Amino acid sequence: MLGSLEQKKKLAQTWFERLRDDICSSFEACEDEVSGANTMDASAKGSFERSTWKRPKNEDGTEGGGGVTSVMRGRVFEKVGVNVSTVYGSFSEKFRSQIQGAEKDPRFWASGISIVSHPRSPHVPIAHMNTRMIVTTKNWFGGGADLTPIFQNDQDKADFHGALKAVCDDHDTGHFSEGYHPKFKKWCDEYFFLPHRTEMRGVGGIFYDYLDTGDWDADFSFTQDVGRAFLDIYPKILRRNVNKNWTEKERRAQLIKRGRYVEFNLIHDRGTKFGLMTGGNTEAILMSLPPLASWP
Repeated sequence: MLGSLEQKKKLAQTWFERLRDDICSSFEACEDEVSGANTMDASAKGSFERSTWKRPKNEDGTEGGGGVTSVMRGRVFEKVGVNVSTVYGSFSEKFRSQIQGAEKDPRFWASGISIVSHPRSPHVPIAHMNTRMIVTTKNWFGGGADLTPIFQNDQDKADFHGALKAVCDDHDTGHFSEGYHPKFKKWCDEYFFLPHRTEMRGVGGIFYDYLDTGDWDADFSFTQDVGRAFLDIYPKILRRNVNKNWTEKERRAQLIKRGRYVEFNLIHDRGTKFGLMTGGNTEAILMSLPPLASWP
């Protein structure tokens, strides 16, 4: 097992920041290439704008960490956010019972990356990916990625699932009897479900949490490759579809689908609740919300 816990925390934080930079560069390259008839003109080409934030100081006066929010609005991405944060402190008495290892000792450290893409074209799926490391009296990795197309596209769905399955299969340690991909795919399908609508948010992907197989290096490597897989497959799906023309009717369908996305993130998403209940930056937490949405 590699190094001390402090070294592991630093490695994880450094990785999330590096992945952020790679994803931002890749998405800006997509902005450079677009040429479809339904996009904005070249002068509206987007680039990421970054802003830093600090978490309020802890009750004992110590620093609480913070993060960097990177947001781009352009001709490909109506809004895409790539956020990295590293925060630390103590859970509130109300919240600590909901987090493993925090019942008796409420101190925590958490670092992670979160990406949500709301493309301008209705033919490009909404996409989400996040990975994180959390430390209480225990430590573990969590995260995942999922795709929310406006219209069914079998090739996009197959390629996205295939990329994530390949990562799961490469890293499957046998820790779970059903295997990494079956377990994490089912977990995703169950998690990204809107019970009040009795429908899934999208076509799924993978979701995992409390990943601690006893081999930190292996768990970290898996988490890194989830990020790399997303970085590889999502721009390919985007480039495949971005230059297709769309109609106002298709745009309307996109805005309604975004409304479902808003409902999930505000009502059910655990990451939203975690951020708000640990003193995170509100704008960074709500970065996942689209600039425009609609309800029928």
